Amino acid sequence: MALMITDECINCDVCEPECPNDAISMGVEIYEIDPNKCTECVGHFDEPQCVQVCPVECIPINPEHVETPTQLLEKYTHLQAAKSV
Repeated sequence: MALMITDECINCDVCEPECPNDAISMGVEIYEIDPNKCTECVGHFDEPQCVQVCPVECIPINPEHVETPTQLLEKYTHLQAAKSV
């Protein structure tokens, strides 16, 4: 399951640097999460770091990108392999 940022985002800039996969970037109006890079911090931390630091709690699970913990770990492994190339 990738996460998503909702319209409640206040552009406070705290989530982007917390993402170990560089999945968060500024969109047209608010921050966005790339579901192809989001592993919900699986492989890095026990809990999603962006959710931990968000002051307005606007980062829920993206219902369009439902993944199991095993799938998230596989995604993490592929992302790490791509970084080392």
